[in-house]
Amino acid sequence: MNDINLRQAIIQRVYDKSNEELTDVIESSIGADERALPGLGVLFEMIWLESEPAQQQAMVGSLHAKIQKQTPVQAE
Repeated sequence: MNDINLRQAIIQRVYDKSNEELTDVIESSIGADERALPGLGVLFEMIWLESEPAQQQAMVGSLHAKIQKQTPVQAE
């Protein structure tokens, strides 16, 4: 049996998906079980690596703005 890492497994899972199917994969992962988070991370990594610096900065700015709107969870 071939060894396959997490990135390869996630890419293999979405390899032949249409744009509509990719949208469904992403939307069904958001807010779902935390086990979906690594998959979203791999997909985001793919987008990040293909983005121009200005696009990366726009994503970071958007993320920063969203984070600032969140209420931090207090440790017990």
